[in-house]
Amino acid sequence: MDSVSLSEVTAIRRTHLGFMHSFRQPFSGVPIPPKFCSSKVGGPKATLSSNTKSQSVYGGSIAATSDSGYKINGVNLKSRTLISSVKERLLLDAYDDEYGGVIVDHGKLPSNPYAFASMLRASLSDWRRKGKKGVWLKLPLEQSELVPIAIKEGFEYHHAEKRYVMLTYWIPEEEPSMLPANASHQVGVGGFVLNQHKEVLVVQEKYCAPSITGLWKLPTGFINESEEIFSGAVREVKEETGVDTEFSEVIAFRHAHNVAFEKSDLFFICMLRPLSDKIIIDGLEIKAAKWMPLAEFVEQPMIREDKMFKRVIEICKARLRHRYCGLSPHRLVSTFDGKPSSLYYNVVDDDHDPSHSNCNTDYL
Repeated sequence: MDSVSLSEVTAIRRTHLGFMHSFRQPFSGVPIPPKFCSSKVGGPKATLSSNTKSQSVYGGSIAATSDSGYKINGVNLKSRTLISSVKERLLLDAYDDEYGGVIVDHGKLPSNPYAFASMLRASLSDWRRKGKKGVWLKLPLEQSELVPIAIKEGFEYHHAEKRYVMLTYWIPEEEPSMLPANASHQVGVGGFVLNQHKEVLVVQEKYCAPSITGLWKLPTGFINESEEIFSGAVREVKEETGVDTEFSEVIAFRHAHNVAFEKSDLFFICMLRPLSDKIIIDGLEIKAAKWMPLAEFVEQPMIREDKMFKRVIEICKARLRHRYCGLSPHRLVSTFDGKPSSLYYNVVDDDHDPSHSNCNTDYL
């Protein structure tokens, strides 16, 4: 039979009493006798008997039995089974991650804030004792009242979405936190669509800064979650102008910092082939759209004076003359995760597999 230390029994008893006293609700699915569930703390002194040893513990009746077990308020604990069962009910449901940390199961969080506070403290002690590292705590919008409780216990904000906030806790005080930071970049795309008449598809945005009012610009937007760069560019052009396109290649990309929400920004400029020419604008975002002669487009004062965009137009013109080659996506599977992903590249003059390069392909 497994022996049970007095300190372990005492810790469970103390946590149980505080937990039950906080909200006075029985644990569902765990049959605990009334005496064990009692939250009275002013009863007779508890006596621990083992030969000649005795000790007072929290006013409850805790005593050693003749077979080296323990009794709590008259309930026999002859092994660790019941202790483990009760102890698990005092902890938050969580599972291990692959980095030595734990992820709290947000679908099984207690609805009572007092219960959550007690279980969170007990869980942190248990995880610390087990040598766990980082803790990930996802709190749904419906249980936002639990956020200040977690913050008080030392949790920090990691990121937030529409339906939840993610909090983290790094347990080892002697080690710097190794938890990955929140996403540092946003990803945008711009579609450079040129038809057979050397006209570029341009738009005027309905809502923009006063400094660019009246500017004719490329259709642009942000990549959605789990969306490819090439499909995002096609989607944005379709949404803003109604024009169907086919992705050709990434001509260039810009990397800027401290943009929206102090995040960095990746902006990919993609060449697209038009599959239709009829324009149907998105009235929510776009004020106007049209096909504009490329020469007229680049002569706009703001375009002509912008060194970066001027260089982009030069690159696009070089591509039309086969003097530049952009990047095309190739679907490959990595052994690191076993999932297909897009690798953007071009190999010039590949005799073994000409499909690796589209540098000699006519754009128009």
